[in-house]
Amino acid sequence: MQKGKGRTSRIRRRKLCRSSESRGVNESHKSEFIELRKWLKARKFQDSNLAPACFPGTGRGLMSQTSLQEGQMIISLPESCLLTTDTVIRSYLGAYITKWKPPPSPLLALCTFLVSEKHAGDRSLWKPYLEILPKAYTCPVCLEPEVVNLLPKSLKAKAEEQRAHVQEFFASSRDFFSSLQPLFAEAVDSIFSYSALLWAWCTVNTRAVYLRPRQRECLSAEPDTCALAPYLDLLNHSPHVQVKAAFNEETHSYEIRTTSRWRKHEEVFICYGPHDNQRLFLEYGFVSVRNPHACVYVSREILVKYLPSTDKQMDKKISILKDHGYIENLTFGWDGPSWRLLTALKLLCLEAEKFTCWKKVLLGEVISDTNEKTSLDIAQKICYYFIEETNAVLQKMEFHSCCPGWSAMTRSWLTATSTSQVSHMKDEKEALINQLSLVESLWTEELKILRASAETLHSLQTAST
Repeated sequence: MQKGKGRTSRIRRRKLCRSSESRGVNESHKSEFIELRKWLKARKFQDSNLAPACFPGTGRGLMSQTSLQEGQMIISLPESCLLTTDTVIRSYLGAYITKWKPPPSPLLALCTFLVSEKHAGDRSLWKPYLEILPKAYTCPVCLEPEVVNLLPKSLKAKAEEQRAHVQEFFASSRDFFSSLQPLFAEAVDSIFSYSALLWAWCTVNTRAVYLRPRQRECLSAEPDTCALAPYLDLLNHSPHVQVKAAFNEETHSYEIRTTSRWRKHEEVFICYGPHDNQRLFLEYGFVSVRNPHACVYVSREILVKYLPSTDKQMDKKISILKDHGYIENLTFGWDGPSWRLLTALKLLCLEAEKFTCWKKVLLGEVISDTNEKTSLDIAQKICYYFIEETNAVLQKMEFHSCCPGWSAMTRSWLTATSTSQVSHMKDEKEALINQLSLVESLWTEELKILRASAETLHSLQTAST
């Protein structure tokens, strides 16, 4: 046998390939991480388990420097490293927060501190941490309007709500920002701009860890549970792992223990929770590939799209579903239509003479073979409708990705534009392409789910005939 052609060699090559695909590039040597480690060490943080690295697919994260065993502590961050409302109140902002009425919210206190410290630049005691924070975020609230319009309808509605919430947050905070004018030589309006507050809001919303609720008289009654955790917040999310994370009152540290094993030089993950991809996109600005919790939502309008318009009991059926909580969170998943979706369809498909059996439907009882078959047929039609819609959006996305607003006229105009302007436009183009790519990955994952659901529905229909 020729050397390197055997089964053992093939297995070894596959393992090497998988290893190279998942292995990151160590970034400990970069100046920003050298400064961060010095800063953390001065605050009593010691760590030999993890190192910052850049990984294919997930980007910047933390890599194991040694094998990690199940139940092992992977990181213990002292309270002195955490950025909390206590940090803010002890700072130069404390006096202004204490006297402001009505009391500012804990979120406003944290956001104000972040914007102020970022503005301070080299003078900030938190500079090493601020330097490694993202310069921009990809939550829907940060996306360009034309990109938001490409989101699934349910997510688009939530994205618009999120944007309105942040805009209201900014508008209601401007008077408080004005009270801080004595602290700055520049006009506060130029420091605490909407874009600056949006960056701070996204920083807290996407990176904060949870602490036990506290209550301070100088802050509003909203839950004070957020803390920013430098270095620890480099850990990326995976839906396939479990960790135990909490603040330890005895050691005064935020600790994370893994319930998984990690080999040396692997990326170490934590889990933000059993979230579907739309929730991950909305709250954190990313999509998890092959997420077991991912799903496609079915709205009320689509739910009745393929039902007979002549059904005189339809309004009553919809009312029953609404009263019993079966009008929302109806989904297609990797293993087919959810039980809730099929149950809703079975009730909607009840024949007039069987309508009195609606309670049995909600309890999961089979009413008739006809009802079972009709509900599966409707589910399949809805699934195929979503597949067609998703394919259409992806084709539109492909067009946008190829030419996001850069016509031949625009390219010729660039030759007459200053270098700084061209650089700015290139940055904007790159940001738009990144946003489009993220939305495209969301739709691509949903298409995979729908195809899997279509196969399941076909199997169910075949089994019922």
